[in-house]
Amino acid sequence: MERKRRIFRNLKTLAEAKNIVFDAFRGVRAGVETVPVRQALGRILAGPVTARRSVPAYHAAAMDGVAVRAADTFGALPEKPLLLQKNGHTIAVDTGDPMPEGADAVIMIEKVVAVEQGWEIREAAYPWRNVRKAGEDMVKGEIILPARRAIRPFDQAALLAAGILEVEVVKKPRVLIVPTGTEIVQPEQAAGDLPPGAILEVDGQMLASMALECGAAPEMRAPVSDIQSDLRAALDTALADDYDMVLLIAGSSAGSEDFTPPLLEQAGSLLVHGVTVMPGKPVLIAEAGGRPVIGVPGYPVSAAVAFREFAGPLLHMMQGVEPPSPESVRVTVARKIPSKIGLEEHVRVIIGNVGGKYAATPIAGGAGVISSLVRADGIIRIPQETGGLSEGEEIDAELLAGRDTLNNRLIVIGSHDMCIDVISSLLKEKTGGRVQISSSNAGSMGGLTAIRKRAAHFAGSHLLDTETGEYNLSYIKKYLSSTPVKLVTLVHRWQGFMVAAGNPKGIRGVEDLRRPDVTLVNRQAGSGTRILLDYEMDKAGISPDAVAGYLNEEYTHMNVAMAVASGAADVGLGINAAARALGLDFIPVSRERYDLVIPEEFFGDPKIQTMLDIIETDEFKTIVEGMGGYETGETGRVVI
Repeated sequence: MERKRRIFRNLKTLAEAKNIVFDAFRGVRAGVETVPVRQALGRILAGPVTARRSVPAYHAAAMDGVAVRAADTFGALPEKPLLLQKNGHTIAVDTGDPMPEGADAVIMIEKVVAVEQGWEIREAAYPWRNVRKAGEDMVKGEIILPARRAIRPFDQAALLAAGILEVEVVKKPRVLIVPTGTEIVQPEQAAGDLPPGAILEVDGQMLASMALECGAAPEMRAPVSDIQSDLRAALDTALADDYDMVLLIAGSSAGSEDFTPPLLEQAGSLLVHGVTVMPGKPVLIAEAGGRPVIGVPGYPVSAAVAFREFAGPLLHMMQGVEPPSPESVRVTVARKIPSKIGLEEHVRVIIGNVGGKYAATPIAGGAGVISSLVRADGIIRIPQETGGLSEGEEIDAELLAGRDTLNNRLIVIGSHDMCIDVISSLLKEKTGGRVQISSSNAGSMGGLTAIRKRAAHFAGSHLLDTETGEYNLSYIKKYLSSTPVKLVTLVHRWQGFMVAAGNPKGIRGVEDLRRPDVTLVNRQAGSGTRILLDYEMDKAGISPDAVAGYLNEEYTHMNVAMAVASGAADVGLGINAAARALGLDFIPVSRERYDLVIPEEFFGDPKIQTMLDIIETDEFKTIVEGMGGYETGETGRVVI
């Protein structure tokens, strides 16, 4: 029998949902506990702290010298020293010594000469010069740290100096994280390839670490099956154990197998079911037992958005502190970003300082692509009332990386090649992580366009001129006529047809693409590989309409190889190294030159020069040649 599908109830805007949720839990506060100062780093003070002793507790010499009465030194000059006799208040002192009774200044040792009768003073002093007066640092009874202060290392030192050994701090909110679903497998229990339908449980670790960053104490439990009775038992246990927040992973959307919404309707009050934000639309927030229970979407990016927008701020609110405001930077959108009206879209972008402006390029990938968060430098929020952003438009981006990182980042847009990943790794290693590369795989033509629009520091390109057999030069002349560039050869590489191991369909060349039992996976329009395939098909008299899968596109050689390895396609054109990485057979088609296109304005940049030095090293060449299908005989050659 077909199960009835639920629908989202009255989707809330992000602002509406936050108002509902934060109003519902505004009075919820974590408890208080006493901890030793030595163990209090990062903890939030529950109340103000007053000093139990003055610091210093007595008038003390601030440096080595002679304690004196300031009035006795009047008239002393380097050329006219003043002799002071030794007595009770004119004595030698070291830094930190108590000042003798009657003394109110210290003449530093460099301005004093000891003689038999006492000291020759070569400088006059004013009262309290070079003296740390009692209470100068802290006075007994005064507030030295305010409430809701996160304790820092120097705060610990001040507390101990003021005679305080223990402090009352806000308890870390206890957060229980419950993965749900019979298909969930813990990474530690996964051996080899996962069976179809199995899903590795990784969201829980991400959410636990995000909770730690918010000052909470997260706990993870083993995955719970999505049988409603099991979910109810897990929730009842969490509520009975007095957790401050419960995060239920997956089961929050509107599918027939999503039991979390009715479960929370029974256990408490369902506050929000669905928000007009993407990713993160299926988030669910409820009140049960006086505490928040959040149904977190199962896709990793959606889960991260749900935590950032709701769980994180709630955890800070429980501790009585404001969540930190993310650093933002004004960016120029490198290419058009479409968006659905009615949904606030959070777009992951790579950001780099290109020619004095921060350029932001969107990262492809949906809510399930966790690597898009790994690669992202920032998030652009597109308002729900707009239909996207135009190329060249300026907007604020919330940073996931520091501004210094952006200024030391090289942006590469263009054709995908695995050598770029090798360069990126070696560049980070050679510069101690200071210089990094962020890449966007937009195809060779996309790379040249990014260079023309000053959205990248360099591009990877392998555009074949089918009339001359030359690579890149004619395209640069046509599309970058007003942008002076340098063209540097990175590698020569072999392109060919990737097929399953053993070549079960007996594919021998481009002619086999006509066969109805052969399905192709293609590269995107504008890529050098697509141009090469079209050239080979044209020579063979094959129309794109005659090729099954011609419109099935991927953006990298590895994605093409994965499509073949997974059985989604029978053949794809790509580089030998990608086929070799996934154990595919390879049928050579063409040896091509892959170049780096670098604007002349950036060619002298030390970061670019360091990169060019790296590609000429034996280390780089050895790694690349070991991947298969690469030749480095002309690596580093400046073509133009």
